[in-house]
Amino acid sequence: MLKQPKYKRVVLKLSGEALAGSQGYGIESEMMTSVAEQVKEVVDLGVEVAIVVGGGNIWRGIAGSAKGIDRATADYMGMLATVMNALALQDALETSGVPTRVQSSINMQQVAEPYIRRRAIRHLEKGRVVIFAAGTGNPYFSTDTTAALRAAEIEAEVILMAKNKVDGVYSADPFKDANAVKFEELTYLDVLNKNLGVMDATASSLCMDNNLPLIVFSITESGNIKRVVLGEKIGTIVKGSVS
Repeated sequence: MLKQPKYKRVVLKLSGEALAGSQGYGIESEMMTSVAEQVKEVVDLGVEVAIVVGGGNIWRGIAGSAKGIDRATADYMGMLATVMNALALQDALETSGVPTRVQSSINMQQVAEPYIRRRAIRHLEKGRVVIFAAGTGNPYFSTDTTAALRAAEIEAEVILMAKNKVDGVYSADPFKDANAVKFEELTYLDVLNKNLGVMDATASSLCMDNNLPLIVFSITESGNIKRVVLGEKIGTIVKGSVS
């Protein structure tokens, strides 16, 4: 493991489910505090951190659409859920002493800045954590795609995909298949061809086209974000080609 950070600027992708912790829904304060402390460890190393947060712990657009709600409307509801998570995460980070800004793709000036690429980069350069909320601002696009898009826009070196149930990418669901094998390295073509469900096809293609590596790991173990940033090989790395 390196003594110095391997990456200078990262995008941390947090699912809404990760923020729900063991309760499975809503926001678990213990998990929020743990995430904030782990992010602080990385910021203290001098790493610039941007976060894309999901909203599945509150509302999932696809699930709402399946229940008869117009798909675009359901997706906008999901975007608002991500704003709620972003504000909660901002509060936890600032309680931990980390200066934080929330930028929303949907204009809501009373609670968040509008997403402006150059302003986001300037915040990062000043040592502030930037939380990107409300997805891309468009229905039919996931927050995984948002993470890939924002990472490319701000020229991040890697996307860190934090999971709360698994510690990497497996050949099958490890909770359903005892023979599931964990991968150490994969290519984006592997992910697409094997339909591994790491992220949706749009996000995978965007990462592949922009040569953005992705590391999938567990966030439930304290200190894991720091371990990844320092170069420790945990979880699964997905990139353009396997070394």
